[in-house]
Amino acid sequence: MKPLYTYQCQESLFHGAATHCGQKMADLLTILDDLNGAEERALSPVASRSINAVRRSSGEKDGHRQSFSLDADRILHSRAYARYIDKTQVFCLVSNDHITHRILHVQLVSRIARTIARFLYLNEDLAEAISLGHDIGHPPFGHEGETFLSEICRSHGLPPFQHNIQSVRFLDSLERKGKGWNLSLQTLDGILCHDGEIHSKHLTAEPVSTFSDFDAKLNAKENDPSLNLTPMTLEACVVRLADTVAYIGRDIEDAIILGLIRRQDIPDNCRQVLGETNGTIVYTLVTDLIANSSVPKPGGTAGSTPPHVGFSDRVSESLYQLKQFNYQKIYLNPKTKRYIPYIKECYSALFTSFLAHLQKNNNRFSAEVDLMTDMGETYRDRHTPEAMVRDFIAGMTDDFFLQQAAQIGCEIPQKQ
Repeated sequence: MKPLYTYQCQESLFHGAATHCGQKMADLLTILDDLNGAEERALSPVASRSINAVRRSSGEKDGHRQSFSLDADRILHSRAYARYIDKTQVFCLVSNDHITHRILHVQLVSRIARTIARFLYLNEDLAEAISLGHDIGHPPFGHEGETFLSEICRSHGLPPFQHNIQSVRFLDSLERKGKGWNLSLQTLDGILCHDGEIHSKHLTAEPVSTFSDFDAKLNAKENDPSLNLTPMTLEACVVRLADTVAYIGRDIEDAIILGLIRRQDIPDNCRQVLGETNGTIVYTLVTDLIANSSVPKPGGTAGSTPPHVGFSDRVSESLYQLKQFNYQKIYLNPKTKRYIPYIKECYSALFTSFLAHLQKNNNRFSAEVDLMTDMGETYRDRHTPEAMVRDFIAGMTDDFFLQQAAQIGCEIPQKQ
C-alpha cells in the first residue's frame, strides 16, 4: 500500500543508518495508512476523519501519528497544560488533596468523552484532544477569577476575558514563544465552543471549513460573550456535554466532603432520575446520552433529521434541575465565596502593578515567566501592554498568583 504521507528521514532517527531509518519510517507510514483505513471502516459516516484535519500551517513535516492524536500529544506536552495542576476548579484555598482541581476535571472530561465517542462510532482522538485543551485558558481561581479579569480587561479597553477564547489563544498563538502548536481546526473549534455551563438537551454540529471562518466565529464571540456558539463536529458536541457530566456530580461530592451540603439535600427528583452519587450520576447521564443520540452507524446513512447527540427529555430536565441546585447550594454558597474579596483585590493590584512596570520598561518584564520574557518579537509588536498583562495573569497557577500578589503587599488568604 502506498503511504498517504511522506517523511524526510534523519540519520539519527532509530539510532541507525539512513537506509534502516527509511525502512522503519516506511513501515510506520504503512501502519498509519492502515489506521486511517480502519477509521474509514469503523467510524460513523458523520464522524471526523484524521486525514481531514486542517491546520493553519501545512508546511511542517508529516509524521506517523494520526492528526488528532498528534493534537492531543501537543496539548499534553504544552506548558499551559502543566499549569493545570494548580488551577482551581470550584473550591479554592482548601487543604484537602481529594478536592477536584482543574487537572483532574479535564482528565474526567476526556475519559467520559472518549467513552461516549466510542459507543457512537465517533473519533475518540479528537474528543480527547478537545477535552484536554478545553480549559487551558482558565485564569487563577476558576470562574471567579475569570469574572474579575474580564472586568479589568473591559476597564482597560480590551474585550471581555473569556477562558475558551484564551484557551485558543494559548494553544494557537502564545505557546512556543508565540508560534503556537499548529493544532487542527477541528480541535481548536471544539475548544472554542465547549461551553458546558449552557444547558443543552441535544446538539447538532454546524460545519466550518476554513480558518478564516473560524477566526470570524472567534471574533464574533469575543465581541459578544453571550453568543451561543455551535461546534463544527459531533465530537466537539460530545465534549461539550461531557464537560457537564464530569463536573455536576463531582462538585456535589466535593461539597459533601467540605460540609457545604448533605447527600439528602439533593432534590428528590434528581436522586430518583440521576442518582445521588457521582458514579451513579455519571453512569446515568452517559448511558442516556448514548441511547438518545442520533448518529448513523458505520456504513449507514443519516436519517430524516440531522445527526445529533443529547439526552432524553426526562434526564435533561433533571440535569437542569441539578445544575440549579449546584448553583444555589454550592457555587453561590457563602463558604465557597469567603476568600473571593481577597482574590478580587489581588487581581486589581497585580494588573495595575504589571501594567505600570511594562509601560515604564518599554514592554519588558523581569519575572521568570515564559509569557512575558521569552516571547518572540512578533508577539510584543502586536500586543499592547494591557493585552500582555492579561495573558500573563491568565497563565498563572493559583500559588504563583498569590506569590506575586504578596510581593506587592496584598493581603493573602491562607489555605484552610
